[in-house]
Amino acid sequence: MMLPLHFRELGQGRPLVILHGLFGTLDNWQTLARRWSEHFRVIVVDLRNHGRSPHANEHTYELMSADVLGLFDQLQLGNDVTLLGHSMGGKVAMRFALDYPERLARLVVLDIAPRFSDMAHQDEILAGLNAVDLNTVQSRQEADDALAQHIRQPGVRQFLLKNLYRREDNSFAWRPNLAVLTAEMNDIGAEISHAHPFLKPALFIRGGRSNYISTEDKLHSIPALFPNSQVETIVDAGHWIHAEAPDQVFEMVTAFTNQ
Repeated sequence: MMLPLHFRELGQGRPLVILHGLFGTLDNWQTLARRWSEHFRVIVVDLRNHGRSPHANEHTYELMSADVLGLFDQLQLGNDVTLLGHSMGGKVAMRFALDYPERLARLVVLDIAPRFSDMAHQDEILAGLNAVDLNTVQSRQEADDALAQHIRQPGVRQFLLKNLYRREDNSFAWRPNLAVLTAEMNDIGAEISHAHPFLKPALFIRGGRSNYISTEDKLHSIPALFPNSQVETIVDAGHWIHAEAPDQVFEMVTAFTNQ
């Protein structure tokens, strides 16, 4: 079933719609969204089971693509839209472009390929999130201490803790639908495929220190579905490319959208 997605809008002009990655929210994109809003009508979105969007028991790319279509219809977006997605959001964006090509002018994908992604690397993150006892935790520091038993990198913990909020009764809760995301992790890694390629312009930006887009993807899996695509590399960035190299991402996406 299609879900009504939570979103935020800034600026005016040609629409640029932004989809976050796994365990992310639209808040992760606020700094770049503000910069782009001086040039475009920017719409930052919380995907299902994330942020302030509704929770559901299913988490497939087919359904997430349909959710985004519902938002396009709600906002009465024409066909001059740039759709940008990072990681899981990049797979949603690819699936949307293939499902509804007439609704887009161009596609931007950050550091993800259409092939199946092995999600085993998320095990420690899931273990950490599930280790935080929301019934007893009294502070963010206590939550961070619980996460640290499984996740060594402080930056990853800080990213995840942005999802922790206080309910009206002052207890803590996670914004993501942790139970469903844990159960559906294989679907989140699913390959994106389609009978017909997306023929409009597509820009893939990969991090030079990331292995999410391989040379094989650049030569085969990406052009098979997106024959009018280019793959650019930001040498000094890892997977969190927009956080690590915001100026370069800003310039690349602005130039591509203005083509």
